Amino acid sequence: MNPPAKALRQILELPGVHQGPACFDGLSAKLVERAGFQYCFTSGFSISAARLGLPDTGFISYGEMVDQGQQITQAVSIPVIGDGDNGYGNAMNVKRTVKGFIRAGFAGIILEDQVSPKACGHTEGRKVVSREEAVMRIKAAVDARKESGSDIVIVARTDSRQALSLEESLWRSRAFADAGADVLFIDALASKEEMKAFCEVSPLIPKMANMLEGGGKTPILNPLELEEIGYKLVVYPLSLIGVSIRAMQDSLTALKGGRIPPPGSMPSFEEIKEILGFNNYYEEEKRYV
Repeated sequence: MNPPAKALRQILELPGVHQGPACFDGLSAKLVERAGFQYCFTSGFSISAARLGLPDTGFISYGEMVDQGQQITQAVSIPVIGDGDNGYGNAMNVKRTVKGFIRAGFAGIILEDQVSPKACGHTEGRKVVSREEAVMRIKAAVDARKESGSDIVIVARTDSRQALSLEESLWRSRAFADAGADVLFIDALASKEEMKAFCEVSPLIPKMANMLEGGGKTPILNPLELEEIGYKLVVYPLSLIGVSIRAMQDSLTALKGGRIPPPGSMPSFEEIKEILGFNNYYEEEKRYV
């Protein structure tokens, strides 16, 4: 099996645009893999929701993200891009974060330029650090990768489109590319025209699109449209956590009314056991009986 970073880099070299749903635990990652996706990514928004029951407003810590990430990467064989938030501090913290994500088995890491506490890029009041500090974070990440002897893919994200301006976000993207980023990502672009302008920046560097479902600031485009604009990766941060919330709410309503959820709304017990690997476990167990 390819090392995770090598597998992700091979995906980046393939033609077309590549979809990556967000996972938030081992089970959701396993379902992404079973559905046939080539990679997935961890959403800080979803992990904060699932692990803490709290909003993505800076509550989740480096240690919690690494711990959750290790459980996710061990559950699947596809490469996983980890949400490294803003690196959890200064350049030295960024280096520790990158090295921790490498040890946790991540294929890539997303690093952004928000201040602390950071928050979801599509919510109000986003603030970013200075240009100099933002670029230094990416340089520190590149140094940490080199020091670790790793090839982890560095996804450089800027939230400056909403915090400052489109022009600033394009400038930062160019600077991140010059600093050694492997993939560029501007969050919360507000139109198809802005997305086109972004994809014209550093044309040899792959671009990531964030299709925030249910009412984000960025237009929702299908994969073919994103490929035509120039994107290489497209991620979907809320689909799995969103439908999970609604399914649990519906099930709880049924239970409170004295009914169990209808058969079509959930897998059978046999299907659940198959998804979780019970049958494989029983087969392997026979070798030791």
